[in-house]
Amino acid sequence: MTDKLTEKLTDKLTEKLEAELLLEALYRKYGCDFRQYAQSSLMRRLNNVRLQAGAKSLSELIPLVLHDQAFANGMVQDILVTVTEMFRDPPFFAELRTKIVPILKTYPFVKIWLAGCATGEEAYSMAIVLQEEGFYDRVQIYATDMNERSLEIAGEGIYPAESLRSYTANYHASGGRSSFSDYYVANYRMAKFRDELKRNIVFSNYNLVTDHPFGEMHLIVCRNVLIYFNRELQAQVLGLFDASLVHRGLLCLGSKETLDFTPYASKYETLSPKWKIYRQRTQ
Repeated sequence: MTDKLTEKLTDKLTEKLEAELLLEALYRKYGCDFRQYAQSSLMRRLNNVRLQAGAKSLSELIPLVLHDQAFANGMVQDILVTVTEMFRDPPFFAELRTKIVPILKTYPFVKIWLAGCATGEEAYSMAIVLQEEGFYDRVQIYATDMNERSLEIAGEGIYPAESLRSYTANYHASGGRSSFSDYYVANYRMAKFRDELKRNIVFSNYNLVTDHPFGEMHLIVCRNVLIYFNRELQAQVLGLFDASLVHRGLLCLGSKETLDFTPYASKYETLSPKWKIYRQRTQ
C-alpha cells in the first residue's frame, strides 16, 4: 500500500514538473504565459491536449511546442476558456442600466474595455444596452481576448440560430426595451447581428498577463476570467485594470470574483455586492 502511494505521489510530481516545463517552453518561445493559471483547471486542459495529440506524457508535447508553431497555436486556443452568451446573467445587465449607465452618461465621451470578450456576445449585448439608453454614439468599446478563433467569430457577429431563444429570454430579463429580433437577421441555421451594433466596437488580441495597461477607460468589464488565475496573477491583473481606469472609473467582475482580500479592496467602493460592480474611491 505504501509503495503504491509513493508511486502515485511520484507520478503526480513528475506530471507537475512536466507541465511547468511545457508552459515555460510555450512562454519563452511565443510569449504566451499560462504559468500562473489555476492549477486544477489548467491540468485538465493540458491533459486534453495530450490525449488529442496521442501523447503518453506532457513532456512529449514540449518538442511539438518548440518546433511546430501550428501545434503551439492550437494548444493555446485549447487552453483558453470560451464560455459566454448574450446578456449572460441578466440581473447584471439590469444593474448596468440602473447603476452604471447614469454615471457613464455624465462623461462627454466614454471608453469601455471588455476584457476576455470570447466570441463577442457580451460586446453586442453592451452595444444594445447603450443604444437603447441613447448614447452609444459617444462610446468606444474595446473588446479583447487571446483566442484568435473566438475573435474571428466576434468580428463576424454570426451565431447559431438555436441560441436565439435563450438570448431573447436573457435580453428581456435584463430590461430590454425593444424586440430582440430587431437586432439581427436570421435563417433556420444562423443569426447575424446588425452591423450598426459593431460600428463602435474594436475587437483585438490582448494578453492580460503580459501586455501593458489599456489607458483611460471609464468602465472595465472582466467577468469570470480571474477565476482561472492564481492569487498572484489575479492581483497583477487587477493592478493592470486599476492603472487603465480614469479617476473614479468603474470595474465589473464576475459573480464568483471579488476585490475583497486583494491589494485593491480599499481603493474601490462597492456599487453592487452581488454583481461585483465597483467604483474607484476619491483619493
